[in-house]
Amino acid sequence: MSATAIIVHDLEHAVAALSAAASLGAEVTLASPPGAAAYLGAAVFRDMIARAAAAHPGVEMRAVLDCGDNPGLALGALRQGIKWVRIDASEEVRARLGNIAAQLGAALDEGGPGDLDLLGAEDPLETCRAWLAGGKI
Repeated sequence: MSATAIIVHDLEHAVAALSAAASLGAEVTLASPPGAAAYLGAAVFRDMIARAAAAHPGVEMRAVLDCGDNPGLALGALRQGIKWVRIDASEEVRARLGNIAAQLGAALDEGGPGDLDLLGAEDPLETCRAWLAGGKI
């Protein structure tokens, strides 16, 4: 699955991204905004993604919670059942977290500068469709 993701800020964004992926038969990675674990929380993110996924059960997707530079939030996210976390940390901390994640059937996500951020998108569904189809946004 692609390392680039669609950054979703709310349930509407998550549903739009999954709807676009479903219409194109595409895989998709949904990511929280940077540092969202600190203000949104792992359980809220997990539940938001679950609600969106329930509307599109056939879509191949993964969800990534960005934990900023806080390893404690990353550990908490893993305990809440988040399968992919992003963290800005030293290689040593990332190695330790990666080991813990692997033991829980989870992993660290590298993220990327090519992520599509839906913040301010006038039509999230069409924006996602164009991006997933490889078109210009």
